[in-house]
Amino acid sequence: MESVAPGTQITTAPQSPTPDPQADSGIYVYSIIECAEPRTFGKIGIGGRGDDVYTLHYKDLAAVVSRTPLVVYDPTRENALAHEHVNEVTIEEGFTPVPMSFGTLCRTQKDTVEFLEDTYDALRDVLVKMKDKLEFGLKVNWTREEVMADVERDNEDIRRLKEEIAKNQQSSTYFARMQLGRMQEQALADKSDAFVRDIYEHLREAAVASRSNKPIGDKMIMNAAFLVERDKASIFDQKVQEIALRYEGKLSFRYTGPWPPYNFVTIRLQLERSAVV
Repeated sequence: MESVAPGTQITTAPQSPTPDPQADSGIYVYSIIECAEPRTFGKIGIGGRGDDVYTLHYKDLAAVVSRTPLVVYDPTRENALAHEHVNEVTIEEGFTPVPMSFGTLCRTQKDTVEFLEDTYDALRDVLVKMKDKLEFGLKVNWTREEVMADVERDNEDIRRLKEEIAKNQQSSTYFARMQLGRMQEQALADKSDAFVRDIYEHLREAAVASRSNKPIGDKMIMNAAFLVERDKASIFDQKVQEIALRYEGKLSFRYTGPWPPYNFVTIRLQLERSAVV
């Protein structure tokens, strides 16, 4: 070991500052819940890093959040499922989350708490209205050809005109075929409306509210969301099974949930101060 003369001042090389892993991170906000005590929901944060999902509080409200890089998240399937999974876990823990829009980011925890404080009255009002209510989705498809066969059996005018055209293919006019097409489309539209009305009527008593969304594609006749009280979820489920059984062979039902009330309330952060990315 090298000796040092008495009185000699020893200096060391300057050390680089330890990088702060949170310096370039923000806060991803999934939902708002009614909760006064700190909670954690596991290492299931968006982004694939295994970030903890936890709560930030103001009074009796809490934002369900995780740390995340300050990036704009594309709504890929992986990201969307990660966002939804956090809200599913929150529901399983007994909360009714009021969902935030996908991709909602705040710069800091302080900014997130300030958002809760600034919008407390509005958030509290929404949470009271949505308390113990969940959303269920219902998509109903049909096979047009099979339904059209039923329509033709029931509609004498369509059946007769179609038979006339078939018997006189050489002399049947373009206008007769156009008329047949219009009659078929109108009959299908009426049939679709009748199916949808019956489904809504059957489910109405088990739901608090419903919302109709635009059907996707030619086969879908109904794309709806239903707001259901948590303690009536099993009743609603039974009602869906009953109506699906009634139309077995004619309609196919795709039933999903429970979800946060996405279709009934979505809170969007406004670009205020520098809190929101």
